[in-house]
Amino acid sequence: MKRQRIRFTASKAPAAVAALAALTKAYGQCEARSADVIVALGGDGFMLQTLHAAHGQRLPVYGMNCGTIGFLMNAFLVEGLPARLEAAEETVINPLVMRAETVRGKVTTAQAINEVSLLRQGPQAAKLRVLIDGRERLEELVCDGALVATPAGSTAYNYSAHGPILPIGSDVLALTAMSAFRPRRWRGALLPRTATVRFEVIEPEKRPVMADADSRSSVRDVASVEVRSDNSVSHRLLFDRGHGLEERLIGEQFV
Repeated sequence: MKRQRIRFTASKAPAAVAALAALTKAYGQCEARSADVIVALGGDGFMLQTLHAAHGQRLPVYGMNCGTIGFLMNAFLVEGLPARLEAAEETVINPLVMRAETVRGKVTTAQAINEVSLLRQGPQAAKLRVLIDGRERLEELVCDGALVATPAGSTAYNYSAHGPILPIGSDVLALTAMSAFRPRRWRGALLPRTATVRFEVIEPEKRPVMADADSRSSVRDVASVEVRSDNSVSHRLLFDRGHGLEERLIGEQFV
């Protein structure tokens, strides 16, 4: 078996800190610049943080759950880690890129592995104009918010908002509304991964809206937000054999 140089990283949660101590004692700690694989200890939020941070290194990331849900994580176990890494299945995912412009003209770009979401900032519902590839599809969407989700992120915020679960290999994105008031029965749309989604905020001063990429890059008082898939960026996730992301996405629909 090939010896793998492992870089362990952990969230600040007590369980993750304890796991880091146990694993580094058993397998040592490799410097990031010479590592073959990153092992992330924590929950799904920390896994997303690690994937974003590891992008420049192009290293695969194997998560071990020390959090609550751990949808993107593997089970935590100290013993047998090298064999698990050797046998792991790799899933490659592409993130979304968000371009948000505020009412004052400031432009912010950010990547999202799960979703880009728009949320009302105040007590009044948001009013959004929705365009797909430059063509108006909804003149006015009155809602608490809306999001665009990747297949990998379709079981996260998207699923909580009653959006569809997408197979990991599908070339589609989910456009999902949150508490849509008008159109009354609109439940969202499935879009080709090549699509560019543009939200334009109607009455942004009266009905302020914020945009968020993976709950880590927030922009307040947006006037418009564009979202598209970034195929130039790839994130590599490792899962125990038989428990890969595709299997998890299918299994989530039968619980």
